[in-house]
Amino acid sequence: MTDTIVAKYWNLLASRHDAQAFATLDSAYREPQRAYHAWGHIVDLLTKLDALAHLPTRADLIAAAIFWHDSVYLTRDQDGRPRTDPENVRASAELFARHSKFDALEELAVNDLIMATSSHMKAKARAEHYPGFSRDLDFFLDLDLSSLAAPWSVFEKNLDDIHFEFGWAPERAFYQGRVQMLESFLGAGERLFRLPESRALWLAHARANLQRADADLREKLAGVNDSN
Repeated sequence: MTDTIVAKYWNLLASRHDAQAFATLDSAYREPQRAYHAWGHIVDLLTKLDALAHLPTRADLIAAAIFWHDSVYLTRDQDGRPRTDPENVRASAELFARHSKFDALEELAVNDLIMATSSHMKAKARAEHYPGFSRDLDFFLDLDLSSLAAPWSVFEKNLDDIHFEFGWAPERAFYQGRVQMLESFLGAGERLFRLPESRALWLAHARANLQRADADLREKLAGVNDSN
């Protein structure tokens, strides 16, 4: 991966990882079953972090969490069992730990940032690893949801990419799951984004996208036969 923003932040972090870390990430984000949860998502988050680097206390640790938070992403296991987001997040945190050379406190902070994405809307800092950590966790989670505010064409492509990642799932089950997810985001209201700066940047566009996507998915769901 040669993207400038990736190189910038990996150069900042490389000495705090073992020699195999980046190759591990590069292999993971190029896996053929991925579409949305691939390098493009990581580049998007790093680009936004770079533009908003004045907001967090430890942009370097947030960058580390960005690199690793989706490093394991499978929608089902080899036996066909659907795989949950918390399973993937735990595995991602474990993979980070295997390649980490961060000091103990920083490693705990990055681990907790990664793990927060397993419950996202309900996540809270379990410890203030450094002054400002709770706000950094909130900022990181806002970044991870910022794609909800993308231009509609990008938002729609993101949904298509996620559909590709669940290509094995019956259409009805997939659409029902997406509707449930969108409605949980809409139900959060202003709490969809945690920081006032994030709300000012992304909330209005995100809610417009979510409302439009919810209507579109419900229309698609109505047209799906029970056998699909």
